[in-house]
Amino acid sequence: MSFGDPNNPYGQPPQQPPSAAPGYGYPQQSPPPPGVPPQQGYGYPQQPAYPGYPGANMMGPQSMPGLLTTARVFLFIISAVQILAGLAWLYVAAFVNDVTDAADDLSTSSDDPFSAIGEGGDMAAGLLVFLALIALGLAALSITLGVKFGRGGQGIRITTVIYGALGTIVGLLGLFVGLDSGMASAVIFPLLWVIFGAIITAAPVVPSGTAWFARPRY
Repeated sequence: MSFGDPNNPYGQPPQQPPSAAPGYGYPQQSPPPPGVPPQQGYGYPQQPAYPGYPGANMMGPQSMPGLLTTARVFLFIISAVQILAGLAWLYVAAFVNDVTDAADDLSTSSDDPFSAIGEGGDMAAGLLVFLALIALGLAALSITLGVKFGRGGQGIRITTVIYGALGTIVGLLGLFVGLDSGMASAVIFPLLWVIFGAIITAAPVVPSGTAWFARPRY
């Protein structure tokens, strides 16, 4: 008679299989010690808390940085100056053209002094009109860049940097000329132009400006 025989009434009782852990597929957990918050259930990944949802950190700034706002205002101010300068040059060109026409009417021959005045007046009027068109074109560019700050991308950013750098160079040239003249009034305007140009150049380059133009748009 063997103790290993399951039919032997005098042998050792057969061993019972270990009871299943509570909750099929989930290991039994001991209660946490006092003061320790309970952990989330096994098998369920922790969910990130709002606002740490996927992509939340990729949205970028939602409001325009202060330096970019200042540069935008400066662009609008510069455009106003350029418009006034263009209109003033057009007015002077029209005045010069009227003087030229009057000199042509008084001229009797090609050797007449009035004839020379008429030819010089035509050239001056044409140059003034050319400068006026350049000023008005730059004013349109300044307004476009300022308006596009809200929705523009890298193209607007690069154009603004180049435009501001060129404006700074022009202001520096005017500042050197004003310093050589020794007149305080000849220094103020170029100095303001240099400051405006430097801020317009730096605003899209600093990290806040770069992040603004690189933000996703929906």
